[in-house]
Amino acid sequence: MENPEYVVIDGTKYKINTDYRVALKCNEIAQEDGDERERALTILYLLFGDEGIDNTQHQERLLKSALKYLSCGVEAKEGKQEEPDMDIKQDWKYIVASFRSDYGIDIDKEKMHWWTFYSLLCGLTNESVLNRVREIRTIDLKEYKDPKQKEKIKKLQEFYSLKRKPVEMTEEQRRSVEKFYELTGIERK
Repeated sequence: MENPEYVVIDGTKYKINTDYRVALKCNEIAQEDGDERERALTILYLLFGDEGIDNTQHQERLLKSALKYLSCGVEAKEGKQEEPDMDIKQDWKYIVASFRSDYGIDIDKEKMHWWTFYSLLCGLTNESVLNRVREIRTIDLKEYKDPKQKEKIKKLQEFYSLKRKPVEMTEEQRRSVEKFYELTGIERK
């Protein structure tokens, strides 16, 4: 299937903002708490611009098209959802490293269609950093008899856990970090 650039509804052509960063933001917004209508309008605006929210009679169908686009043309399956082994935000540094090592692509600088990005993400090798981390997260500890190895894997799973809370800094530590970036001139991400 070809990467879509437009959605056509009742003869009206809507250009899609196909940049993968926009799709990632839309997926993030879809998972947030809050007013459902507001989130839907935000997604329409990000993907289709003003045209996506100005034509109120097409909004519902545009939203269905947006959801289909964001799922790369795959219909959502009903039933029990699998436990996720990856989080785009938390794993971003592993994704960047994996794209560099597997494809030689610096995705922080690359403009790329969402479907292409997703295909490449799914096609990362088992040797990629991201897939090694994902494998650690899904190891069944029951398979290990050696207590030392079991403990080592358990610690790795805790370290790479998606449920791990970010380290909280004191105000003094925060000021120190800010001062570091200010003095070095390094752009903070």
